[in-house]
Amino acid sequence: MNDTERLAQAIEALNQHKLMQIYANPWRMMWVNFLRGLAFGLGSVLGATILVYVTVQILAQIEFIPILGDWAVQIITQIESNR
Repeated sequence: MNDTERLAQAIEALNQHKLMQIYANPWRMMWVNFLRGLAFGLGSVLGATILVYVTVQILAQIEFIPILGDWAVQIITQIESNR
């Protein structure tokens, strides 16, 4: 088998790959990218929510530091009043 035949087989195998089939159809590619964007946005919002929750809980535990404790109490009060 010469190099040209091996190259032709490799290109054929690449064209049969699922990712190449997705990129061949513009509408399918837009749909996949849309779903990927939704997943990224949802993950970002959930991650930020968990991070803020953990930060507020940690700040609530350090009330013995006068400045940070008062600030943490104000944040917790504000969050609870918005519920």
